[in-house]
Amino acid sequence: MAAHARQKKPQQGVLPFRQNGGRRAGAGRKPKGETAMVGHGPRALLAARFPAHVTMKLLRGLPRLRSKREYTALRAAFAVGCDRHGFRLTHYAVLNDHLHFLVEARDRAAVSRGLQGLAIRIAKALNKLWGRGGTVFADRYHDRILKTPREVRNALRYVLGNGKKHAAEGREVSVPQAIDTFTSAPWFDGFRETVTVRGIEAIVRPVAAAHTWMLKIGWRRHGLLSVHELPATA
Repeated sequence: MAAHARQKKPQQGVLPFRQNGGRRAGAGRKPKGETAMVGHGPRALLAARFPAHVTMKLLRGLPRLRSKREYTALRAAFAVGCDRHGFRLTHYAVLNDHLHFLVEARDRAAVSRGLQGLAIRIAKALNKLWGRGGTVFADRYHDRILKTPREVRNALRYVLGNGKKHAAEGREVSVPQAIDTFTSAPWFDGFRETVTVRGIEAIVRPVAAAHTWMLKIGWRRHGLLSVHELPATA
């Protein structure tokens, strides 16, 4: 008589269906907007001697930032959060729907804490102004570590001249002055030309003094900036 194979009884505590390993499609944190602006992998380590260029983008549909009321609220938030716990905001640019920062910090953790605190202050100030609540920024910030004096100079030119470049390209930005007053240019001492901003003494300084050698001295070895310089086209 043919032998019959014994059926194995399912073990207690073991699921009776096959499980596949690996990441599930769609798993993980979702972007705040329609698509993620920044990948969510680990960020590069930051040494205290290196500045960083940071970009923060607003949600779609919010009012433009380059207006007097919005900029006053932003500048007040910058002034409070520009120098805290090893984090320094040294330069900035306000565009219609995003912000550029040049920052210094003693390490990666200080960058994260400093930017988180700054983002919270900005969101609270803008939401109060707009009479709304909820999220203001589209996704987490993007940053780029600047490791050479040349990179720092290029970043300064980009941040302080980005609005003028947009204006030259007809991108709904106006910069009628020699410098863009929606940036930290009025407090910048690295222009070749003499720049005078009327009434600046009555405004609380919204940026911290640079501490790193590259942001204080090193970039100047490649020449001071001109108010007529525009960022290179990407």
